Amino acid sequence: MSVDIVIEVDNKPGVLASIAAAVSDAGVNLAAATCIGKGDTAELHILVPHAEPVLHALAITHADFHIRAHEVVVVDVHDRPGELADLARKIAEAHVNVDTIYVATGNRVVFGSSDIDSLKQALADA
Repeated sequence: MSVDIVIEVDNKPGVLASIAAAVSDAGVNLAAATCIGKGDTAELHILVPHAEPVLHALAITHADFHIRAHEVVVVDVHDRPGELADLARKIAEAHVNVDTIYVATGNRVVFGSSDIDSLKQALADA
C-alpha cells in the first residue's frame, strides 16, 4: 500500500527544505512529490510506502502544517503516448471520480479517490 501525504504549508522559502529534511531524517525515501499553490499557501503531495514515520517526523518539527494522509493506487505504466488516456478510460468506465493524480518515479502513475476500493478494482489489471 502506498500513501499520499498531503501537507498544506505556507508558500515561502525554506518550507520544502524543512519537509524534505524531516522525511529524510525519518529514513524514508520519497517515491514522488508534487506541489500546487498560488499566493500564501501551497499543497504538497508526497508519496511514501508507509505514512507513520513521516507523520511522526513532521509532527516533531513543531511546524504549523495541516497534514492528511490517504491511500492511493500506484500503477506501473509504459512510457508511451496514450497510456494515461487508457487508464483514465478504465476509471471512467467504472464510474469512479479521481481526486488525485500525479506521476511518480519509475514510470508509475498515482491515483487517488474517495472510493479507493472501486478505483483499485478498476485498475486491477492495469
